[in-house]
Amino acid sequence: MMELFGRLADGTPVHRWTLEGGGTRVRVLTYGGIVQSVEVPDRDGAVADVVLGFGDVAGYVDQPGPYFGALVGRYANRIAGGSFELDGRVYALARNNGPNCLHGGVRGFDKWVWDAEAVGSDGAGVRLSRVSPDGEEGFPGRLDVAVTYVVDERGALRISYEATTDAPTVVSLTNHTYWNLAGAGSGSAEGHELRVGASYVTPVDGDLIPTGELAAVEGTRFDFREARKVGSGLDHNFVLDGGGVAAELYEGGSGRVLSVTTSEPGMQVYTADHLDGEPFGAGAGVALETQRFPDSPNRGEFPSAVVRPGEVFRSETVYGFAVR
Repeated sequence: MMELFGRLADGTPVHRWTLEGGGTRVRVLTYGGIVQSVEVPDRDGAVADVVLGFGDVAGYVDQPGPYFGALVGRYANRIAGGSFELDGRVYALARNNGPNCLHGGVRGFDKWVWDAEAVGSDGAGVRLSRVSPDGEEGFPGRLDVAVTYVVDERGALRISYEATTDAPTVVSLTNHTYWNLAGAGSGSAEGHELRVGASYVTPVDGDLIPTGELAAVEGTRFDFREARKVGSGLDHNFVLDGGGVAAELYEGGSGRVLSVTTSEPGMQVYTADHLDGEPFGAGAGVALETQRFPDSPNRGEFPSAVVRPGEVFRSETVYGFAVR
């Protein structure tokens, strides 16, 4: 189902698509590719929305910084110094996080209205698309992007990303939903239990830029290979081991379980310590952002984020829901 959700200040309409399957209902906005809500049952069958979001367009426009539910690009996470070198040329990017470029710059993919069309014979999916012109926020190349959201018969939300370019560029796309499996607005998510299939993290400096090292999690606060409480103070990229479920989040009161599988090599775990209470307080949700590593364009030792003409950037992340 597609409906008018609201309008931007210039009158541009924003539509909301409702996708259903397997007991899961997901609502996606054409503004910013935002996952506005995800409704799933608890162990007793009671349904609640488990993502942080707003009931109108103004909420997202007025509070862009937390990236509630947003489709993030061209480059998720930080690029140091707001610049990178590719094929001998230095590209200056928009700096919107101190000296760095964060989540695509001042007007990243989260602040555009995307074209939309239904996919699947059962109407269980929507495909969003737009063209990011050469030079947008300083990134080279015209980038044709399509992101498809599908809720399958098991109730899992599958987000698939594709992009092509007419010039060498860098790409990392993700979704920035904050999860609270007790229900949005229910308070802190610090007590959720988290398991992450990652033996290493990428340590960061004071500006949250990776040092280039891969540090073992064993014996540190970053060791989530066995489930334990999320806590606070996390805004770090985990180096995924691969070959199975990347992460699992569990909330004991409701029994809800979120599993994340992905084709990406990294996942940023962010405990939302910087939310200011309007309307969500610090720690009100946990973001699990599947991605290429932050600052990969400046780190030859990290998995490449370069996409060239004739190549197709592809990425897929699946969010599964269960109870126990």
